[in-house]
Amino acid sequence: MKTAIYPGSFDPVTAGHLDIIRRAAGLCDRLIVAVLHNQAKKPAFSPEERCDMLRRAVDGVPNVEVRMFSGLLADYAKQLGAETIIKGLRAVSDFEYEFQMALANRKLNPHLDTVFLMTSAEYMYLSSSIVKDIAAHGGDITGLVPDSIQDDILLRIRKEGNTWQR
Repeated sequence: MKTAIYPGSFDPVTAGHLDIIRRAAGLCDRLIVAVLHNQAKKPAFSPEERCDMLRRAVDGVPNVEVRMFSGLLADYAKQLGAETIIKGLRAVSDFEYEFQMALANRKLNPHLDTVFLMTSAEYMYLSSSIVKDIAAHGGDITGLVPDSIQDDILLRIRKEGNTWQR
């Protein structure tokens, strides 16, 4: 069974993330969407909330699991028996950082490959930060995030305003 991991902070999950998840799910037998718990960041949503939103967003997408992790991705992949990391790219600027990370992960786990998926053109501009900015300023996030989590985002971001940090 081929297992792949699509890691990220997903704070919150966007329509662009969901596009990558659906496409990546077709490339492997088992896709683990891994929510990174990063102590250095101050996310708008807890890791548990992000996992819950992702589970609702991917409901019905076959062979997808949502899990939380911390630490080194290369170690987590080894622990799960994953052979592939999936990374979504919006622009050339994303590639430089992700390429370095792919090389570092391969150094730490020689059996681990990284597959880069280009985002669909309609989502090239989209990021979790943009969604939070739009929501915080009263904008419409319809179509930018899965419908199943839109109210969660609006409730949290508009209630707390701009207190989240990138």
